[in-house]
Amino acid sequence: MFADRATIIIKSGKGGDGHVSFRREKYVPNGGPDGGDGGKGGDVIFVVDDGLNTLTDFRHRRKFAAEPGQEGGKKNCHGKNGADLILKVPAGTVIKDAASDKVIADMSGDNKRQVILKGGRGGLGNQNFATATMQAPKYAQPGGESIEIEVKLELKVIADVGLVGFPNVGKSTLLSRVTNAQPKIANYHFTTLQPNLGVVDLDGAAGFVIADIPGLIEGASDGIGLGHEFLRHIERTKVIIHMVDAAGTEGRDPIADIKAINHELEAYDPEILKKPQVIAANKIDAIYGDENEVIAKLRDEFETDGIKVFAISAVSGQGLKELLYHVNNLLATCSKEPVIYEQEFDPALAFFKDEAYTITRDDDAAFVVEGPKIEKMLGYTNIDSEKGFLFFQRFLKEQGILAELEERGIVDGDTVRMYGHEFDYYK
Repeated sequence: MFADRATIIIKSGKGGDGHVSFRREKYVPNGGPDGGDGGKGGDVIFVVDDGLNTLTDFRHRRKFAAEPGQEGGKKNCHGKNGADLILKVPAGTVIKDAASDKVIADMSGDNKRQVILKGGRGGLGNQNFATATMQAPKYAQPGGESIEIEVKLELKVIADVGLVGFPNVGKSTLLSRVTNAQPKIANYHFTTLQPNLGVVDLDGAAGFVIADIPGLIEGASDGIGLGHEFLRHIERTKVIIHMVDAAGTEGRDPIADIKAINHELEAYDPEILKKPQVIAANKIDAIYGDENEVIAKLRDEFETDGIKVFAISAVSGQGLKELLYHVNNLLATCSKEPVIYEQEFDPALAFFKDEAYTITRDDDAAFVVEGPKIEKMLGYTNIDSEKGFLFFQRFLKEQGILAELEERGIVDGDTVRMYGHEFDYYK
């Protein structure tokens, strides 16, 4: 089965904690602080691999994590940085936040490499906090937190032209005839289980990339018959070729088929119907004469709307040249810019925004401040020392906690409680 979607969990590396230590050498009775800085955590990086065309590598493994940075050491030793995690994906892969379905990155066009999650910064060792008045700081900075999110990977093929139609109308045969693609061809519904791409070369013209988009039947936009698996692949195309069976070998009504598929495209994304369309009435080799009443009805129905109808035979090649040059002319009227999905979601901003804090009042009117980052900072800071307390106070100011306490009406002498610690507030 073609794998064009995957849902995985990615995690950047936590930054290594800064170290607290002091020089302890013979004949150096008052050695100063020598705690080293922690190493940076590894990033999560997505890279386009032109040798890949599916997301199969992500079907059987769900969690991916970069290495954490190492803690700083004695004697000013810097902790080792964590190794980055490199995830290879095919061109055209869109990375979305699973919770909001918003785009994080589109691995298309010039975007061949993108850092999706940054590793936590390394914490500063206690040597960085020594001053003339505080020569032996007993605290260090914790490493930056890692970021873990669930993401959806969606492969949206990059083709100029999308070839659509109900099963068995000859799409795969046409693709094999006009390009170098070698799709499997058989007379079964859903024979094509993956989008097939091929390059059309035209004399005196630039040519274009065409994709056979399978799975489009009535109800496709509701996910029936693999519809959702493949509808996304038509989003990047610029021109749509509707292929129908003009000989009626399947007993279908071509006009009804085109309208049904357009209905599914509109239900999935109304913008798709704004793309230029052309109709390829296939299998004229199986009818008597060059044309029949089916082709005449198609022309009467659609050419008044500017949608040209070409009578073709994908088997014999009849009419293909005229069809392909018309499609090439339509492409010349389209924007040359590739369809790239803009970023809608920044994991780092969302992650640290979620690490909120709460301010409540106890029965004795004391202010109670709680939050994961506050708890972590208290665990790493020696607030019993003057410098350590000033360090923690600066953290509260940078996080906007002191400003919010003042908005809540705190005054000098009020009590503030944080995870077992109690302070008197003075501005």
